[in-house]
Amino acid sequence: MALQAVLLDIDGTLVLSNDAHAQTWVDAFKEFGYDVPFEKVRSLIGMGGDQLIPKVVPGLTDQEGDGKAIAQRRREMFLNQYAPKLSPANGSRQLVQHMQQNGLRLIVASSATNQEMEVLLKAAEVDDLLTETTTSSDAEVSKPSPDIVEAALSKLNIEPNQVLMLGDTPYDIKSANTAGVGVIALRCGGFDDAALEGAKAIYNDPADLLAHYANSPLGKRV
Repeated sequence: MALQAVLLDIDGTLVLSNDAHAQTWVDAFKEFGYDVPFEKVRSLIGMGGDQLIPKVVPGLTDQEGDGKAIAQRRREMFLNQYAPKLSPANGSRQLVQHMQQNGLRLIVASSATNQEMEVLLKAAEVDDLLTETTTSSDAEVSKPSPDIVEAALSKLNIEPNQVLMLGDTPYDIKSANTAGVGVIALRCGGFDDAALEGAKAIYNDPADLLAHYANSPLGKRV
């Protein structure tokens, strides 16, 4: 069926925030006595905290104890120390505007919290353009589980074959593909092409996708 809508990841896709998220996790773990390498955490960015914490420190959970405290501290540090310094990915606003002008419905599909979402949309300079969102509060389990994508599909009341997702991590691809949604991947999130296997197409950033829009899956509307 013809393409009707696009699901949008935010972190690493429309705003250059993945390194900041990784460093914040490292800092938060360290405050509670866990020395975690940046590279280990960085490879997991794109997952929600519920998935990331037990992979970094087996036995911890975001529901209780140190894991819960680390998740809360990370959120505070990200919002207060890192979020004000974030920059939009190259061409984010222009791509969003172009998709809207081409009649596509847009909805954010992110594992971010509601509070983080507000900050991230402003950092991406699209807060006045994107009004439909799904966040961590809309899903029991974060990416790479399909819950976030399925929640977005439900809000749109649309079939998976009428939708594409724009993302930047292997967790976006797994989440969307499990829900039956194809993905256009962007390298600006810091993952290489091998990690982005399974995407319909890969571009450097929103500006690169916009420059090749007519020949992309978006332009072909399939």
